[in-house]
Amino acid sequence: MNLPPETLFLDDANSALVILDQSLLPTEVKYIHLTALEQVYNAIKELKVRGAPAIGVAAAMGLYIHMKGFFRPDETDAATFMAEMERASVYLASSRPTAVNLRWALQKMIHAVKSCKAGGASELLNKLRKSCEQIKTDDIEANKQIGKYGAALLKPGMGILTHCNAGALATAGYGTALAPIYTAHENGMLLRVYADETRPVLQGARLTAFELQHAGVDVTLICDNMAATVMANGWVDAVFVGCDRVAANGDTANKVGTHGVAILAKRFGIPFYVCAPLSTIDKDTPAGADIVIEERDPAEVTEMFYAQRMAPEGIKVFNPSFDVTPAELITAFITEKDILYPPF
Repeated sequence: MNLPPETLFLDDANSALVILDQSLLPTEVKYIHLTALEQVYNAIKELKVRGAPAIGVAAAMGLYIHMKGFFRPDETDAATFMAEMERASVYLASSRPTAVNLRWALQKMIHAVKSCKAGGASELLNKLRKSCEQIKTDDIEANKQIGKYGAALLKPGMGILTHCNAGALATAGYGTALAPIYTAHENGMLLRVYADETRPVLQGARLTAFELQHAGVDVTLICDNMAATVMANGWVDAVFVGCDRVAANGDTANKVGTHGVAILAKRFGIPFYVCAPLSTIDKDTPAGADIVIEERDPAEVTEMFYAQRMAPEGIKVFNPSFDVTPAELITAFITEKDILYPPF
């Protein structure tokens, strides 16, 4: 099975975070080198790297690259190092407010440095490098475990519907919602996947369709408003989606449109599974109503990806990047540790 190109990696020799520019997919596969903190911030903000786990890894590696450039041997003491690291972390965390993995990864980096008892700033920098690389390694391993647990729910010939992109491109590798599909495919189990195009930025059309086709999985692209039709036709046996944040009560924020898919799944008696690492669960957020929902540029709705503008000039646009699916619509969470069923 051919997984898509690597999402991101650390080029320590050239002091760069290297990312696959996902804003260009599927027509162009291009890697860009990010060497400045502002470049990392903009890459996350502009969806050049996207997906909750992937932006967490990107932020961690970007923080390390920034601190490597900030560090001056024999000049930078530990206190100055820590102060700049915390400032840079706050800045990166503000790039996208909804995905908890972003904040989680940055906090993990800070904690690793604060727990380092030895030496000065050079030792702290080395600890940062090891920590960001470990975050990436752990993400890939967690995704493979999600794949194992999720694949146990599948049978040959089943139809799976997915929304947005929660595959290898959304993570450090292998994916969350697509991981069970990849695991099943590797084991010789043939499935049918229906990928919502996912308006307005078309992550399903541009990314999920791209990577599933690349892997040799039977995938059919549908418009978002066709989900009810394929369900009514009896073509969908399960829904697998990823997520950006899970509140303590199980309410889940994911790409806008996920709530509607969950309602449809409930109507047609189709299990609705959320695939996510435990790092996506935010115990500090009591319920979905407490999740900050990012609102994005109106141009994503009116003109992005169109040859010409497709809405009247001056029209008001509401463009939330995410919506919240209530816990009662979720059949189970598939994590790297287990499948979690209600009550959450």
